[in-house]
Amino acid sequence: MAYLNSAVDVLQVPVIGRILRGRWGRLILQVPLVIFAVVLVIDGLTGPVEASRNLATVAPWVHYRGLVVLALLLAGNLFCMACPFTVPRTLAKHLSIRGKRFPKILRNKWIAILSLFTLFFLYEWLDLWASPALTAWLIVAYFVASFVMEAAFTESAFCKYVCPLGTFNFVYSSVSPTQIGVKNPAMCAACVGKECVNGSYAPQVAIRIDQIPVFNADGSSNSTQPKEIRYSPAGTLGCGTELFAPQIKSNLDCTFCLDCVRACPHDNASLFIRQPGRELTQPESWAKRWDLSLLVICLAFMGVTNAFGMVPPIYELQAWMIRNLGFQNELPMLVIIFGVGNLLLPLVATVITAGLSKVFADSDFSVREITAAFAPAFVPVGFAIWFAHYSFHFLIAPFSIFPVFQEFLGQSGNWAAFSGAVDLQVIGLLQMVVLVGGFLWSMVLAQRAALRLYQRAGLPGLLPWALLLLLLMLAALNIFSMPMEMRGTNFLFG
Repeated sequence: MAYLNSAVDVLQVPVIGRILRGRWGRLILQVPLVIFAVVLVIDGLTGPVEASRNLATVAPWVHYRGLVVLALLLAGNLFCMACPFTVPRTLAKHLSIRGKRFPKILRNKWIAILSLFTLFFLYEWLDLWASPALTAWLIVAYFVASFVMEAAFTESAFCKYVCPLGTFNFVYSSVSPTQIGVKNPAMCAACVGKECVNGSYAPQVAIRIDQIPVFNADGSSNSTQPKEIRYSPAGTLGCGTELFAPQIKSNLDCTFCLDCVRACPHDNASLFIRQPGRELTQPESWAKRWDLSLLVICLAFMGVTNAFGMVPPIYELQAWMIRNLGFQNELPMLVIIFGVGNLLLPLVATVITAGLSKVFADSDFSVREITAAFAPAFVPVGFAIWFAHYSFHFLIAPFSIFPVFQEFLGQSGNWAAFSGAVDLQVIGLLQMVVLVGGFLWSMVLAQRAALRLYQRAGLPGLLPWALLLLLLMLAALNIFSMPMEMRGTNFLFG
């Protein structure tokens, strides 16, 4: 990652850098969130049944989502860095040093796509936003699933292949201004142990003496010096998602745990500032695979479908399905609506769009290659859709967590003092600006992909993708212009 060499090294910032790169740096961030997760479970199982007065529903479904998209935009994958579900995982990780690897056939994003679909479907079907108890059990399930999978496999399979929250963060941290990189790639080439990925942990103390190159100002090396490399129980297990620091080209699969930084015996790996979204312009950053391309595209469609589930037309659609298709309960209707909107529609639209692009440009590239080239263009518009949605819920009740927390502590909630909300017209303007901005950014990426792929035939090859991106943006604009449920209350805002 030579282009990061001259970038700002976040870990050189006083105080912040020292805390983050320290042995207990991640734990310092995780412990408060673990405590808060326990509080959510307690309140969810024993507190008020009313969703708007329970921490288990207000914190995750109103505040967490709004803060996460803001953090992804401004700083990167901070939630995975401080993820509370990985704390019990640490013990499980030590138990799995000799465990098996995750099955090769499952080392892709197909499970992640299904996990995202399942989470959004259950959110709507079970009304998780209105059920503190179910939300609490969901948090418990996260802790258990993370522990079990980390104990069973040597890699962080839950984070990399399963976790829907992590998958969401992986995809949209691609727009963020930070990324793991190395200061000197030549040092990594000379490194014997590759501790950034293999780790510096050992059950017993072990010492290795390496001959480390001494680099000149121009990057050349004509001498070496001995250096003691120590392994011990105090060491780090290395990258859980098996990323080799000098080969990292994107934020996909990077949890920002900084284990690579702590494990590196040469102080060569670090967290750098970069141009936001830079990896989206680099064709070699992402693997050209169907699962990865469809993950990005499906997630953008899921943003539209998820928002559609909170506006009046969905109830009209369900009423029509009851009258004309004979449905008797909500489950099969939601299966069809979410199955079509989240999986079938993006799949069909992608294949048709890629096929038309191939024909219009008279290209020899396969549909898979064309889809992979244009998939990154769906990140900005997809992120804009989710940002517009989650910012609405957050800004309509930005301080509501305070009186809820007061009541959890046994006090009287000061609802009047914390009832402030951003004006709905301001929120609507923000949503429009974000959606149009995301669409324009996506168009720039799509145009670059078309010119790179088709050259002189770039314009006709671009047109089908431009139309699909435009339709996504217009669909989102239309949905957000309607009255939308503020989940956890009995009111519609619009």
